[in-house]
Amino acid sequence: MPPTPRNLKNLTLATLLLAGQLVPAPLLAKPASTSAQAAPVDAASWTRPDPAMDKYIADLMAKMTLEEKIGQLSLLTSDWDSTGPTMRQGYQDDIRKGRIGSIFNAFTAKYTRELQRLAVEETRLKIPLLFGYDVIHGHRTIFPISLGEAASWDLKAIEKAARVSATEAAADGIHWTFSPMVDIARDPRWGRISEGAGEDVYLGSRIAEARVRGYQGDDLKRVDTVLATAKHFAAYGAAQAGRDYHTVDISERTLRDIYLPPFKAAADAGAATFMTSFNEYDGVPASGSRYLLTDVLREKWGFKGFVVTDYTSINEMVAHGYSKDLKQAGEQAINAGVDMDLQGAVFIEYLAKSVAEGKVGVARIDAAVKAILEMKYRLGLFEDPYRYSDEAREKATIYKPEFLEAARDVARRSMVLLKNKDGALPLAATAKAIAVIGPLGNSKEDMIGSWAAAGDRKTRPVTLLEGMQARAPKGTMVGFARGAGYAFEDAGKSEGFAEAIALAQKSDVIVAAMGERWDMTGEAASRTSLDLPGNQQALLEELKKTGKPIILVLMSGRPNSITWADANVDAIVEAWYPGTMGGHAIADVLYGDYNPSGKLPVTFPRNVGQVPIYYDMKNTGRPIKPDDPNAKYVSRYLDTPNTPLYPFGYGLSYTSFTYSQVTLDRATIRPGEKLTASVTVTNSGARDGEEVVQLYVRDLVGSVTRPVKELKGFEKVMLKKGEKRTIRFTLTDADLAFTRADMSWGSEPGDFTLWVGPSSAEGSEAAFALTE
Repeated sequence: MPPTPRNLKNLTLATLLLAGQLVPAPLLAKPASTSAQAAPVDAASWTRPDPAMDKYIADLMAKMTLEEKIGQLSLLTSDWDSTGPTMRQGYQDDIRKGRIGSIFNAFTAKYTRELQRLAVEETRLKIPLLFGYDVIHGHRTIFPISLGEAASWDLKAIEKAARVSATEAAADGIHWTFSPMVDIARDPRWGRISEGAGEDVYLGSRIAEARVRGYQGDDLKRVDTVLATAKHFAAYGAAQAGRDYHTVDISERTLRDIYLPPFKAAADAGAATFMTSFNEYDGVPASGSRYLLTDVLREKWGFKGFVVTDYTSINEMVAHGYSKDLKQAGEQAINAGVDMDLQGAVFIEYLAKSVAEGKVGVARIDAAVKAILEMKYRLGLFEDPYRYSDEAREKATIYKPEFLEAARDVARRSMVLLKNKDGALPLAATAKAIAVIGPLGNSKEDMIGSWAAAGDRKTRPVTLLEGMQARAPKGTMVGFARGAGYAFEDAGKSEGFAEAIALAQKSDVIVAAMGERWDMTGEAASRTSLDLPGNQQALLEELKKTGKPIILVLMSGRPNSITWADANVDAIVEAWYPGTMGGHAIADVLYGDYNPSGKLPVTFPRNVGQVPIYYDMKNTGRPIKPDDPNAKYVSRYLDTPNTPLYPFGYGLSYTSFTYSQVTLDRATIRPGEKLTASVTVTNSGARDGEEVVQLYVRDLVGSVTRPVKELKGFEKVMLKKGEKRTIRFTLTDADLAFTRADMSWGSEPGDFTLWVGPSSAEGSEAAFALTE
């Protein structure tokens, strides 16, 4: 959903409804792996029965009018102006009348207390408000963008980031975050690839669990927890052509095997709420899909929380051509399983009439109200509506030093070393003059990326230049020239080149800080090109002519086309948008204070023409021939290799790791039996370092065709130089399950190949069989 809609600021509920009309044009997902390396996930405490809560809510609902019940199903926005948060007068009146049950974009302890007072002191039933906000990768203290966090492959670090985010948000008056986004994304043109965990089902599912645990903890009554939201349900990441909000047209098998598993993992981890997606699935908009919201989510998965729409997505069902008007859209949505209408005001205006006409049952209204009131109860809001609105706790919590240090640590863990020719990194102490060049070299606003919640873009972020100046050895000159621009209209211009080249010529090494402006990724930020925007590429080529070593630091929210850079610069670090402490974290990596350990959670194509490209594709009937790559009549391009520039799971280190041949404890397993794969990893380099050891499996023959390789486990291990360790992975037939030809879920007997290695493109292999 978009940020606070300033263009809708002065609209009444009635006119807001019209805005939605103007918008243009047996199932069970894959369960959490039983592999030994996957952290066990227990359902959150809120799923446990609570008879006292049930009685309290039943008594309360018995007193509620239909209008008051519908109010609980409505979520509307707060606003911000130059002096701070404000609430439209009409909305304040609606709160007093019980016509609004939840507010988003409202935060700070003082402001939320003020709004809460309206609800509990000036309404008939004194039902507290629920405050939601997009806390995606940090609240005040901003961590790397979600895709960057995923590149750490460090579940503890990711959970820690979510825990810090929840603690700050809760101290700022927020009860509920619209995160995590668990959409699988395989098209880098799609701007929202930056908000998720990348292209892989297994990695995405484990990260979904970690983030839910981080936000909700193990007890929602704790005042430092917030409700998590698994979004966008479902298949939003499969938008055609990578264009946001576009049509999704995928098979049911693809839905089950690729797009649903991370949502199932989030539900199993205890995610309290789900958010519908903007797109359609099988011709039905997600907010009107009974198949998704009831058949799958509630009946198959047993979800007990509540479902909220994305921003005005009920209204948009009219533009989809699925609903003749807003009234019908509201009926379709609530009957499909939507519990709360976000910003569309459709329920407020039409639901009572639909009930009177018998098109929506009172029982369905009651079920939705009960689910929402339960969450307010479990958060402790009926006991103390102001428990999240404590100004003293807010002051003591926001930007804690340990939070800033955590952000710095997660940022450096997220960075991926893509190239390091002849040990160009870490920077040598002999480099006495360093030129930081590029539009992202000293830009505070870009450091924290899109969806940066309440993060300060103007003063708090540490830029790359500031980080380098703070870390450089005494006597080292760190200069800066912007040199190029990253706006699309900067293409073809050369203003600033001369200054940058002059600085480069008198420096020992160039640190080129290039990538995309922060708002070029995120919602409504799709691109048809993956090249560096503006005139950055042209400047990079001019800098190459100076003969000075070039270290390219990429900051972006998607894979970029950097084939020329890969062939011509000396080192490349993908830093994503690293967050509040990003400049220090980048300096930590460039100077070797931290040995990079990130691995790519998404494939980097050579050019946009390869898209979509991901590691677990199918083989086709005419696969390319390794011994004859130029053969005709095979599945290949004429002008570029099939292989990506950088594969999924790839990432270098300042040390080196050696893998032994993988061994299996048996050649055959039966259903229920365990197979253990072992490999010894040795740090054979000169530095201590971390390695992400990855396990992949291929099902050679199935009742339907299977991917060439699938991630089934990973372990991130720290090894001191010279140290070796044996890593063991355990598999059962449950790890080999998929949607079979008859659409049932399970494994099939047959032959399998297994790999263990440092990426999806490397590793030693072994064979095993599953028998009946």
